[in-house]
Amino acid sequence: MNKKLLFGLLLIAIIALLITQFGDQLTLENAKAQQAQLALSIEQNFVLAAALYFFAYLAITAFSIPGAAVVTLLGAALFGFWTSLVLVSFASTLGATLAFLSSRFLLRDWVQRKFGDKLSAINQGVEKDGAFYLFSLRLLPVFPFFLINLLMGLTPITAARFYLVSQIGMLPGTAVYLNAGTQLAQIESLSGIVSPSVLVSFALLGVFPIVAKWIMAKIKHNPKASNGEA
Repeated sequence: MNKKLLFGLLLIAIIALLITQFGDQLTLENAKAQQAQLALSIEQNFVLAAALYFFAYLAITAFSIPGAAVVTLLGAALFGFWTSLVLVSFASTLGATLAFLSSRFLLRDWVQRKFGDKLSAINQGVEKDGAFYLFSLRLLPVFPFFLINLLMGLTPITAARFYLVSQIGMLPGTAVYLNAGTQLAQIESLSGIVSPSVLVSFALLGVFPIVAKWIMAKIKHNPKASNGEA
């Protein structure tokens, strides 16, 4: 028997077994119950829970571990919009800065060897637009988030400027994701998935890059604005 076919049949069998054994637990009601229980634990140990989430998010960002988007949505569901905005904004920026510093002082040769083909574009952008180029990448990432952190470590930009620009540049996108997370947390039934607030929140996820691109184009074609002049 073909190995791919055999693997496919085995996978289907495993899925069927899981559905049989745990299908009654995979309900919206059960998910909401788990969320309520977790929310109660957070309420009783808020400072500890917030600290654990903060440092977990920082580690995910610093070590470029996949899944930051999911953890962002989870933070919004557990802590609410404003608290999660503070936690995620600072944790993601500090984590990005740690990755930046590790690239500059510890992993320079590896980053150069692994991603050197993309470094020329980064260097050209920094040489032409300076910190504004990093701001544009944060607002509308042309390169993956982790790659921006690593490659920027090989440019002349200072760590302080990298941190400040990243903190400001990533804030709008972070807010859009967290808003979507809070809407998911408020779903009480399957019909809630198509409620106006949920649909608008997820529409923002799709529209945001387009709006950000339009804003960056306007700023780029206005030298006074990009230089911070009145």
